[in-house]
Amino acid sequence: MSTITLHDTHNNDHHDDHAHGHHEQSFITKYIFSQDHKMIAKQFLITGIVMAVIAMGLSILFRIQLAWPDQSFPILETFLGKWAEGGRIKPEFYLALVTIHGTIMVFFVLTAGLSGTFSNLLIPLQLGVRDMASPFMNMLSYWMFFTACVIMMASFFIESGPASAGWTVYPPLSALPKAIPGSGLGMTLWLVSMFIFVASQLMGGINYVSTVLNMRTKGMDLWKMPLTIWAFFLTAILGILSFPVLVAGVVFLIFDRSFGTSFYLSDIVMGTQVLPNEGGSPILWQHLFWFLGHPEVYIVIMPALGISSEVISVNSRKPIFGYHAMVYSLIGITILSFIVWGHHMFVTGMNPLLGGVFMITTLIIAVPSAVKTFNYLATLWRGNIRFTPAMLCAIGMVSFFISGGLTGIFLGNASLDINLHDTYFVVAHFHLVMGSAAIFGMLAGVYHWYPKMFGRMMNAKLGYLHFWVTFICAYLVFFPLHFLGLDGVPRRYYAFTEFEFMQKWVTVNIFVTWSAIVAALAQVAFLFNFFYSIFFGKKAVQNPWESNTLEWTTPVEHLHGNWPGEIPTVYRWPYDYSKPGAEQDFIPQTIPYSQTMASNMPHDFEGNAESERIQREWDAVNAPDKAHPKFH
Repeated sequence: MSTITLHDTHNNDHHDDHAHGHHEQSFITKYIFSQDHKMIAKQFLITGIVMAVIAMGLSILFRIQLAWPDQSFPILETFLGKWAEGGRIKPEFYLALVTIHGTIMVFFVLTAGLSGTFSNLLIPLQLGVRDMASPFMNMLSYWMFFTACVIMMASFFIESGPASAGWTVYPPLSALPKAIPGSGLGMTLWLVSMFIFVASQLMGGINYVSTVLNMRTKGMDLWKMPLTIWAFFLTAILGILSFPVLVAGVVFLIFDRSFGTSFYLSDIVMGTQVLPNEGGSPILWQHLFWFLGHPEVYIVIMPALGISSEVISVNSRKPIFGYHAMVYSLIGITILSFIVWGHHMFVTGMNPLLGGVFMITTLIIAVPSAVKTFNYLATLWRGNIRFTPAMLCAIGMVSFFISGGLTGIFLGNASLDINLHDTYFVVAHFHLVMGSAAIFGMLAGVYHWYPKMFGRMMNAKLGYLHFWVTFICAYLVFFPLHFLGLDGVPRRYYAFTEFEFMQKWVTVNIFVTWSAIVAALAQVAFLFNFFYSIFFGKKAVQNPWESNTLEWTTPVEHLHGNWPGEIPTVYRWPYDYSKPGAEQDFIPQTIPYSQTMASNMPHDFEGNAESERIQREWDAVNAPDKAHPKFH
């Protein structure tokens, strides 16, 4: 084995400038318009948390309406004014609540809040990079996301109210400004907000891909990257390829609304007036929306899968089971996610042959997902498990991924979907597999990398309380909804008292609403823990979880440029935990094989004959009884 030296990559000659500039930064350049990836990650996270709290508040409002449709709550009028006159939410405002709740959660929390936070934090730190490929574009990405959030929230304060057409904003409701109050200015603001949001995501995605491909430290080849980085890298590729299609759809929608075109409109009568639009198709919007919309659900879940891979391996004290299979399954999901969007459209009158094709591709995409699930379980099997709050959230994420994924097999089957489409079964399915699973993946990441972000530890007892109450309540909220769906109860209905067959489900709705309220209260424990610990938490040590990856080699105190001296070189993959013969149960990536002769395995050398010869000679002298037979 050759002599080991630490080697620095790019940007080292500029590092001193970074270090000196770091001390002279003003408050604005350090905390607001920061170009440091770690600060931008915190900005994404805290903005995401604020938006999640707002979206959760909206969901509690419409759950109250569903549970007690005939009661009035004067406090609602106090907060919502004309939208809840007499203490009852108006039907049109109910749809607006559902629309904005879905939009915030899918795009602002689970896309920007999850990818934006952890891609920014971990890509440079785990790959041995001073900062992102373009720090300025990174900063711009955050501020465009923030602008999109502000515009979306502003729609609550206009006279006609926020957009109301469901989070998928199907035409003609979204294409005719005079259709309902929520089709007016609120819908325009929704479209502008989404346009800016997509620009933000594209800038972020291009940055992430460029950094991963071009800026890794010496020794860090693609097969030595942690699974977190693989997940963020492939997620960014998905976003770059699919988000522009939504932009095209949004531009067409703006044209239909404002310039009299007919991309989505044809043969429409409003009241007694026949509109002049001819030749458009509302189905076109569904194709354009779902061509983004299905990759979008993997943009949401893949970072959570990557985070869980890392957290489960570290806290099982075992190498991740089937590393290469995990990578190939992520790549498989990335490719397949582009050819399944039609399963959202089985009831649009599509050709049954085409429906059959989409059904087959949808069932095939379950295979890489199942590979990941089995590998998580195999990693946990007989591990020396440490049940930290992060580990519990990662295991919870796997649980939701399984239980929500199984119902996807029902909905992916065209003949079954005809009965289940647009019922509460769909709501239950994606709130488990996408909503809850991704949220728990995000929480696992927050608990695990909090010491790296803030230099302090979160309170573990509050973490346990938060996990168990949230985990149990999430199942109590979403699992019963499957049964409403099987009975044919449609989603987005304002009250369950209008139809005889739905009235028996009112009691279930009351139960679900109370569960949701308890789940919301549990987030108070998390929010207190998060913000209190920033200032008063126990100070973190450099590597609190005894992890192998590069981010734990940086100092606890943040530097602009991450490492004070040279960037470390990488020699091994990130999952050498509990290796037989090793002195400790973890071997960081920066330790060369020449320092771990007693624990080296034949496959470690990747066919390098010289390294194998040196190992063989060492074994012959120092451990003749256990010299590796494969070396001979």
